[in-house]
Amino acid sequence: MANGILKVGDIQTSSGSGTINIGQSGETVNFPSGVTVSGAGKVLQVVSANDNTERSTSSTSYVTASNTLSINITPSSTSSKIFITLTGNGYIETDNKFGKFTLYRDSTNIGVAAGLVNLYDISYTGSLAMSILDSPSSTSQLTYQMYFLSTGGNVIINPNGAKSTITAFEIGA
Repeated sequence: MANGILKVGDIQTSSGSGTINIGQSGETVNFPSGVTVSGAGKVLQVVSANDNTERSTSSTSYVTASNTLSINITPSSTSSKIFITLTGNGYIETDNKFGKFTLYRDSTNIGVAAGLVNLYDISYTGSLAMSILDSPSSTSQLTYQMYFLSTGGNVIINPNGAKSTITAFEIGA
């Protein structure tokens, strides 16, 4: 078969509905740079960052955990959703107090004021596992970052060099 260029406006099945297959099983279909492929519900991009430096706060207002536990992502469409996950460990040093952890988009707390994860009591190390589905309605670069606070005493993330990971997935809408 000769190579050539096919120029059409629309492609339809012979019945007007159904599935059109491009390529066959085992083949690769390539799209040139700049081509947009609609993909509602598909993962369009993934950005991730790790941090294993022990960091602490005694602030009673939310503060950033670290610039390294932060990710930047630029949605390809205003209808895209961003699914953010964060895993790690935290430690609270003061009896009858809380360490509260949440997620921010730029300067906006997209979690809840009370924290997405709360650790309580003295000498308690606990797992942090947070996730949130954000609808930023933006095609500008967004920064997602973990923030934390203490209701009294010292709160630590990454105790003894434990690793935290934050990941953002852009989901096509």
